[in-house]
Amino acid sequence: MQLGMAKTTLASYEQGKRQPDLETLSKIADRFSVTTDYLLGKNGTPKWATKKDTIDLKDFLEANEGSMTYGGEDLTEEEKQQVRVAMATIFWKRHKHD
Repeated sequence: MQLGMAKTTLASYEQGKRQPDLETLSKIADRFSVTTDYLLGKNGTPKWATKKDTIDLKDFLEANEGSMTYGGEDLTEEEKQQVRVAMATIFWKRHKHD
């Protein structure tokens, strides 16, 4: 990914250890063709998504609403939300050019 930042910096954003400034957030949004609101969890669907994409993602997230564990340990609600956001990002990135 070419965002002009170190992989460790990006990893710290993904892990919630740091938060990007507005300029960096904008670069990330541009790179993935989504809005900054989408990255912040304020807008659930990128503007280029079709209704079928939205339904597929909704079904996936609903099917995985229960308890989540990693390595046998329960995730907190915040960690569950981070997983949902990560999965949504992966989904939209994969389906962007379908």
